[in-house]
Amino acid sequence: MAELKKTRPQNKVGDFFVDTSCIDCGTCYWMAPDTFIHKEGQSAVFHQPDSSNEKSKALRALYSCPTFSIGHTQKSSLDKEVEASFPFPIGDPKDSIYLTGFHAENSFGATSYFIEREGIEGPKNILIDSPRFFSKMAKKLCERGGAYYQFLTHRDDIADTDKYFEAFSAQNEPKRIIHKDDATKDSLKSYEIILTGHEPYQLDSETLIIPVPGHTRGSCALLYKNKYLFTGDHLAYSMKLQQLVAFKRACWYDFTIQIESMKKLLNFSFSYILPGHGAPFESTPENMKKELEKCIQWMES
Repeated sequence: MAELKKTRPQNKVGDFFVDTSCIDCGTCYWMAPDTFIHKEGQSAVFHQPDSSNEKSKALRALYSCPTFSIGHTQKSSLDKEVEASFPFPIGDPKDSIYLTGFHAENSFGATSYFIEREGIEGPKNILIDSPRFFSKMAKKLCERGGAYYQFLTHRDDIADTDKYFEAFSAQNEPKRIIHKDDATKDSLKSYEIILTGHEPYQLDSETLIIPVPGHTRGSCALLYKNKYLFTGDHLAYSMKLQQLVAFKRACWYDFTIQIESMKKLLNFSFSYILPGHGAPFESTPENMKKELEKCIQWMES
């Protein structure tokens, strides 16, 4: 847990603080932008939350911090309430999409998502990438039917996929999905569904997997209900630039190829971008296409 004696001097004095173990993954300042900020290479508290809403957001960031670098000195019943709120609903309530929270350090704080849905033969839930293993979270997801599919956008954000796979295996036969070009370890090569090629893969009537090489050779996005695009590290929204972006400094394969992959997305319709890093972004399908075109121009400049 965060240590008060290691508090960063950049924090505004008060209940919440960030200590020097922060890896600056960005989780806190997109989850609670009214409280946390990037400052001198790490995160810091620039405003102490004073409303119930601000405190709840700050606590969600605290529980999601991959390095346990956020602390606070005045615990209350709100702590347990916020911890119990995960998985946390986002998007249209009728679509049952959730943030799992509890980000993992070995995926640099990447966000994991859970789609809860009922199939003809039982739950066909999807876990997208993986949070760090947390027994309470595993129990909650199992109570909802576990994950029939565990989809990995790319090799960086696998985290504790296999531990959750073991937990889900007690009640169904989950299937882990990764592209062959990112299945670089023997443990990944044994996953149940190994994608190949660069053509879209129809997982089921609601779910399309779109290979988008660039960030890594095997990066993929997942399009759900022609409405939600889960992008991993391929595409994100920059709160600072107020636009869609790609991570050029964190491109591990080929940025030119990533630009071409970005252009492929213009052929699809969606209203939400749910990235591995950064805040979810919502717009109309028409404006989303314009924003994507703007991103491509920015990448090519």
